Amino acid sequence: MSSAKPTLSRVTPKDSAPHAVVIGSGFGGLAAAVRLGARGYRVTVLEKLDAPGGRAYVFDQDGFRFDMGPTIVTAPFLLEELWRLGGRNFSDDIELKLMTPFYRIRFDDGEAFDYSGDAAQVKAEIARFSPEDVDGYDRFMQESEAIFKVGFEDLAHVHFSSWTDMAKIVPEMVRLGSYRSVYSLVCKHIKHPKIRQVLSFHPLLVGGNPLKVTSIYALISFLERRWGVHSTMGGTGSLVKGLVTLIEGQGNTVRCEAEVSQILVKDGRAVGVMLKNGEQMAADVVVSNADAAWTYRYLLPAETRRRWTDRKVERADYSNGLFVWYFGTQRQYPEVLHHTIMMGPRYQELLRDIFDRKVLAEDFSLYLHRPTATDPSLAPPGCDTFYALAPVPHLASGTDWAQQAEPYRQAIEKYLSESILPDLGAQVITSRVATPQDFHDRLLSFQGAGFSLEPTLLQSAWFRPHNKSEDVLGLYLVGAGTHPGAGVPGVISSARVLDSVVPDAAAFV
Repeated sequence: MSSAKPTLSRVTPKDSAPHAVVIGSGFGGLAAAVRLGARGYRVTVLEKLDAPGGRAYVFDQDGFRFDMGPTIVTAPFLLEELWRLGGRNFSDDIELKLMTPFYRIRFDDGEAFDYSGDAAQVKAEIARFSPEDVDGYDRFMQESEAIFKVGFEDLAHVHFSSWTDMAKIVPEMVRLGSYRSVYSLVCKHIKHPKIRQVLSFHPLLVGGNPLKVTSIYALISFLERRWGVHSTMGGTGSLVKGLVTLIEGQGNTVRCEAEVSQILVKDGRAVGVMLKNGEQMAADVVVSNADAAWTYRYLLPAETRRRWTDRKVERADYSNGLFVWYFGTQRQYPEVLHHTIMMGPRYQELLRDIFDRKVLAEDFSLYLHRPTATDPSLAPPGCDTFYALAPVPHLASGTDWAQQAEPYRQAIEKYLSESILPDLGAQVITSRVATPQDFHDRLLSFQGAGFSLEPTLLQSAWFRPHNKSEDVLGLYLVGAGTHPGAGVPGVISSARVLDSVVPDAAAFV
């Protein structure tokens, strides 16, 4: 990568507003663009793919519509705020449906647990398995609420600029038992192994190992109870489309098939970007919604980095990878809910295979998404749209996905056919898979990780790549790899942090 200091010709401005370039159009990048546009910046969003969305990319195939990534909305107020900043009402553009139940958790022996935000219903479900754990559930949720009030309400939108910011919250984190893992916290209150799984699987939704991830992530349980689990009519892609409309309504631009190959730095400050085609674009502010590790390892010259050196990036711990099979069936399965969590025969040992041993096990657990349970328009009449997602090791496992993808897909098909989707093989009429290798090659995710850096205690808050780059002035980071972390609420909150660290547009005039 060239380290020459380029001379830039500025994009001809529509007006005299300072220019912000946003790299990547995932939820974090789109949210950042809306917020910067509302603060007076002229914004250009640059997207590598042929359509916006990043991990929330949408594809159509054989009359079926597939959301490739996130499918759950758990904090609608964050989206409503963005719509207000864009001068529109969220409910005028987007229809959310509350899921009841949130998920059906199906165990390998065929037993099922319907998990919802209704405490009485959840306790009734727990009583079917383990009456003695009902009171423990109440105690767990009390702890979840206490953690939520600190971890989400107080800290999710705060920029950690120095170790002293972190030191200020250490006593509170100790009080809340943040040194515990989520699984350990659940086990403190719950005895039955199946209920332990029900209450501890949530970190997997943001790339965390329940056995190791800090118990801060137990806040997800209360977050879901408070605001519910929603799905978007038209698919999650409707949110992407709506955010792009907001950005364009502010007079700003989302440009696809525009891959950034380098962040240009002059005298220690980001001054623009270079695209893969050689085009250079000047900027007063650069915001990277690219994977944080990829940003530091590949988009910035080594001599510009003091903290996030090649060695540090490569030695960090990364979240699990994802294997996702997208498929459409020529019949419907009305007994299958919108969200089903299918637990495999092993829980703790499978997690250790994925996160610690980094081996591709023969067994798996699955998240089965059937959006046509809520929105039949996502498939042709009489058909169903699905995806089946399996957490797998990231690319450090050495798995050759060119060889393993199809056998692994076939194993998932067989498992689903023998459990909740009978005769599946004969019913599938369209199919596509995504592997950790695809996440690396297509989404430029370091190690092919599904959620960037693993959210361990020593890779959270101040220890994560900062929203305001420690290495380069004028460079800011949003998305799963920075604070507060992965998941739709997390990446949107990372853009919210920018309000406190990016100068007002007037500062450049």
